[in-house]
Amino acid sequence: MSMIPVHHDADAQAASLASRILDMALLMAEERGWEAVTLSDVAMRLDVPPRAVLDVYRDLDAVANAWFLRGWRAMLADKPDDFDDWPPKDRIRHCMLAWFDAMAIHRRVTIQMLRTKMHPPHMHTWVPMIFDLSRTIQWLREASRLEAPYGTRRAQCEEITLTALFLDTLRYWARDESSHQARTRRFLNRRLTYGERLMRCFGRDERKHQRQSSMAW
Repeated sequence: MSMIPVHHDADAQAASLASRILDMALLMAEERGWEAVTLSDVAMRLDVPPRAVLDVYRDLDAVANAWFLRGWRAMLADKPDDFDDWPPKDRIRHCMLAWFDAMAIHRRVTIQMLRTKMHPPHMHTWVPMIFDLSRTIQWLREASRLEAPYGTRRAQCEEITLTALFLDTLRYWARDESSHQARTRRFLNRRLTYGERLMRCFGRDERKHQRQSSMAW
């Protein structure tokens, strides 16, 4: 007699319910706006008890975080075989667009989620949002396979540059009504070309600093 993996089935059911809740919340947000969605209404639409929703998501902000997690997964998805041979700016473009493309199907709702997180009465979401932005940039660096060791001056410069690039592109994307986000793609291309020049200049300055330090010894 075979043993039934009860815990595995329970995990699979929880994951399935979490996905259904997220998809229903997104659907309802498209109908009425993100701030008008409640988890009780989501439970009613799914015909599940509210406590089942609470077992998966403690509040609507947790549902939003699950949506943004899909963007991280898109960035970290399998890459082309020759990805490591691409120039850094092309790897960054590929990974950033993976995030924006994953969010594009619910672009309007995504922006509403971010605005809700930044709303002054919702101060409890501000600090987690800052850490989520930091994590997004760290995952972007890893997904893009940038090689500067963590903590070095170049890595710090990469983080600052990528944060500015991501936020600028996000603001542009929020207003982009073009087909397949064509305007956002062009904007990102221009910013990456400019950023690549900055990183080359920084690389020269860093090498000069390293030579001076070694000479001092």
